[in-house]
Amino acid sequence: MALITADRDRFPNIPWQLVETRHEAGTEGVLETLFALGNGHLGIRGAHWAAGDADLPGSFINGLHEIWDIKHAENAFGFARTGQRIIYIPDANNFTVTIDGESLSLAESTVLDYRRSVDFSTGSYECRITWQCRSGATVTTTERRAVGFASRGSLGISLEVAADRDVSADVTSSVINRQDQPVEDHSTHDPRRAGRHAGRVLLPLRIEGSDGSLRLAWEAAESRQRVGLAVDHWTSAGHQPFETLAGQDESSVRYVLAVGAGEPFRLEKSVSYAAGRGVQDSNQDAAEAAEAGLRSVADIFAESEEHYRQYWATSDIQVGGQPELQQAIRWNLFQLAQATARADVAGIPAKGVSGSGYEGHYFWDQEVYLLPYLTYTNPDGARRVLEFRHDMLPAAKIRAKELSVDGALFPWRTINGLEASAYYAAGTAQFHIAAAIAFATNRYIWATGDETFREGMGAELLIETARMWSSLGFFGKDGQFHIHGVTGPDEYTAVVNDNLYTNVMARFNLRAAAELDHAGIDEAEREFWMQAANRMQLPFDEDLEVYSQDNDFMTLEPWDWTTPRSKYPLLLHFHPLVIYRHQVLKQADTVLAMFLQWQDFTPIEKRRAFDFYDPITTGDSTLSACVQGIMAAEVGHPEAALKHFTDAAFIDLDDTHGNTIDGVHIASTGGVWSSLVSGFAGLRDQGPVPFFDPRLPAEWDGLSFHLKILGRLLHVELDAGALTLSVRSGELLDVDVRGQLLSIGAEPVRVALEPVEFPERTVFPSGPPTASLPIVRALG
Repeated sequence: MALITADRDRFPNIPWQLVETRHEAGTEGVLETLFALGNGHLGIRGAHWAAGDADLPGSFINGLHEIWDIKHAENAFGFARTGQRIIYIPDANNFTVTIDGESLSLAESTVLDYRRSVDFSTGSYECRITWQCRSGATVTTTERRAVGFASRGSLGISLEVAADRDVSADVTSSVINRQDQPVEDHSTHDPRRAGRHAGRVLLPLRIEGSDGSLRLAWEAAESRQRVGLAVDHWTSAGHQPFETLAGQDESSVRYVLAVGAGEPFRLEKSVSYAAGRGVQDSNQDAAEAAEAGLRSVADIFAESEEHYRQYWATSDIQVGGQPELQQAIRWNLFQLAQATARADVAGIPAKGVSGSGYEGHYFWDQEVYLLPYLTYTNPDGARRVLEFRHDMLPAAKIRAKELSVDGALFPWRTINGLEASAYYAAGTAQFHIAAAIAFATNRYIWATGDETFREGMGAELLIETARMWSSLGFFGKDGQFHIHGVTGPDEYTAVVNDNLYTNVMARFNLRAAAELDHAGIDEAEREFWMQAANRMQLPFDEDLEVYSQDNDFMTLEPWDWTTPRSKYPLLLHFHPLVIYRHQVLKQADTVLAMFLQWQDFTPIEKRRAFDFYDPITTGDSTLSACVQGIMAAEVGHPEAALKHFTDAAFIDLDDTHGNTIDGVHIASTGGVWSSLVSGFAGLRDQGPVPFFDPRLPAEWDGLSFHLKILGRLLHVELDAGALTLSVRSGELLDVDVRGQLLSIGAEPVRVALEPVEFPERTVFPSGPPTASLPIVRALG
């Protein structure tokens, strides 16, 4: 069931803001995600202090996690041994406000006016509520929040209380250790959700507070990771706190005062967190490290505003004539910034720092869905993510030996570099993560010309992943190179032979490594890689004239498409073995391969593959809609392209997959960026020069954005009849537009675009009837 689009009175369409004008019980958890703030390092969920027992309030630091020994029901060699889960850090985003003895509560008090918003242009959150108190007073509370960027561990909060007459106010500001609060563990019901630890996680190292200041530090029981926290308070009239209490699970600063009419009480709360390598030394006081990072609330808001001023100047994407989509696009772009801006040398969790979903792990979607966005908008950020993967090489080499392959085998899901996926069929068997890392490496080098990275870390990543493929696969009796016992991106088909996506991406990986001029490669190894790539087995069904997802996919029993929609996503209602036996997809596996390796397939091959696989793709994966939309645009299905794109843009805003409560689907937000840039603008990369083949939807007036390529800032503007390119910063750039090679400089170059004609969709007998296709938005 739609959330945002179904109630535009409650959530008005404002291009630069997400606004809620009325509080309704029952949606708090999803809205905590939608109104969250973050910077890639620190994340604060959008919980309201007056909402009472909200669903999943809390705060996170990227990479700060606890570990435990995985207990397998039946053990086997090489199974993942160490579980990892992101920690709820002690949460400073808490207040209680009591007026004339009445504790203000959205559930119990009378609300006259309500408005809360997150402003994409400044990165700030604001919630203003007017209350009719039982004492007769009318009181307005205004809370504002922002996270720092130059000071990435900082959080600034202000709370103002204003009244129309003299009132007695009791205001408490709290820090709560939510990690060790008793809550229900939902992970047994839904594998997408994070579990909870049974025992205590955060052990206190320092718990001190006085005169409105708190200095706190904890250490995780098993991982021994530390987090320090410093909090200072300031009030508008110099009020001294009534009491300051410090405890291992809750600390508070309380103010009891009279608030006069026209004399509002303003409380500012400056928060600083310290975590990571800098506070791991036992001689380092984590609370002191946090104290050193304290900034004034005004400075934190200024940092956020300046960051987004610069961000939007080159990262905004404008769509003409589509105000509802424009708001959704900006919300998605805002989430990308919040998940990546200050991650520095770290991974990007599947939920960013907006929630605990997928336990804070890093997956392949980091490289395939997020690195395109980062590479073309924040190349330094892309490099740091790849540096983070390079840091994992030693552990990846050890893991490769465990699984009897050469080179490096990166974990399917991880935080600390060790494999954390306990279900190997949909985890370790997804060897294609190696090619994802190689692909992102190659794209970054291509798009930036960073020779230092290419000759150093980049070469190592390409070489060690190529070595893994060359030992994992083998030359069969047919002379072809085969890769058996793997799972592709489509997790509804597991542990198969010659998965097309895996083989296509492995072929790319082998060729990219073989083309390196690197002393670490001997000629025999180079020749083997080239032979393996050139003779890679790509399953093809001669009768249907369609590339098969794997060797046996075309022999599987078709899925029963009369299955009621209440039974989707299938992974929550059917045993994996039931799903594996059927011809049904969680996401567009082969279609994705043809997007990423676009130059390896003919237009008719792409067209027939899309027509075959799109109808049997459930969209149960949030990674699917964006890719289906991109390829629908390329192969000439404009209505399907726009529908898939719209599904992707509203996955979280409308909570169409039912798990937005656990955090933003960050990979999907990256997919929204790719849908616009690679789908409708038709960008294809890693060829001789950037290539554009646009497909603007007929309903749109235009599309414009910037790309950072080879040190230039390229501005792209698309309308119904032409593509206009100009270099806003830097030297001339060669660009290919539908086969026309152009040299682009500061003067805009307008290229007329003729309509592209396509044949009708190919209808295959194995898929569901067309009427049953729009399934993603209906799942709710």
